[in-house]
Amino acid sequence: MKHSLFTLLLIFTFSQSAQGQKAAYQIYQSNGKTSSYNKLLKKAKKADIILFGELHDNPINHWLQLELSKDLLSDKLIMGAEMMESDNQVVVDEYLAGWISSKKLIEESKTWPNFTTDYLPLMALAQSNGIPFIATNIPRRYASIVYSHGLDTLNHLSSKALGWIAPLPIALDTAAASYQEMLAMGMGHGGDNLPKSQAIKDATMAHFILEYWQDGSQFIHFHGTFHSKWHEGICWQLLQQDPKLNILTIASHSQDHIQTLDSSQVNMADFILVTPTNMTSTK
Repeated sequence: MKHSLFTLLLIFTFSQSAQGQKAAYQIYQSNGKTSSYNKLLKKAKKADIILFGELHDNPINHWLQLELSKDLLSDKLIMGAEMMESDNQVVVDEYLAGWISSKKLIEESKTWPNFTTDYLPLMALAQSNGIPFIATNIPRRYASIVYSHGLDTLNHLSSKALGWIAPLPIALDTAAASYQEMLAMGMGHGGDNLPKSQAIKDATMAHFILEYWQDGSQFIHFHGTFHSKWHEGICWQLLQQDPKLNILTIASHSQDHIQTLDSSQVNMADFILVTPTNMTSTK
């Protein structure tokens, strides 16, 4: 009897302790109801393309990207990211093949400041499992040209340079909510060229995703959450080219309390990954 009471006391104590723990994240469904990683993974396994939108300096986002990639590992998986530009694909392939070190990869390509902590683990996972990793983003100099001089100026690039961006002309919807949000945040700077400079990024990332994805394979892509939230950006560009694609979108959001999803974020993506605003930054 004493043993049974002691066991019940331990269970109760553990339960109370677990309830008192501070959660590092919460996953929500599109409709704002709480969900779980297992439910996300189940949906992800059935998707053709997974668009994982991140907050660039959020360690929980990066940890979950790596964990999801590990759980999706198969001979049909392809990985890719905004953080590597298309003209660096040769360098990426040399790293994946083991011909150059991660140090040389960083020296020879335009990696982000938090590359070593946040993106190299993804590429190392691809390397150790023989998984392709695609540099999908437009070279930043060309996005800058669009911002400064307009989209049509890209037509003057060389044929080799044009091979690093989406085929022109691109599908364009500058009225998309995400583009208008960016324009508002920029207080109008850049005018119509600002959303166009973002659209050419989204179109180029979608182009390279589809260049490597084929029926029966699975592509997981990492990018800022802006590029696919509300099913716009990359997602919209992909569906313009193939409306039958089964695309799963994951958006990331930060808010003071994560017990309930901010109403403004409902329907932002198929799954919404929420972390506290005081989460440690990786930059």
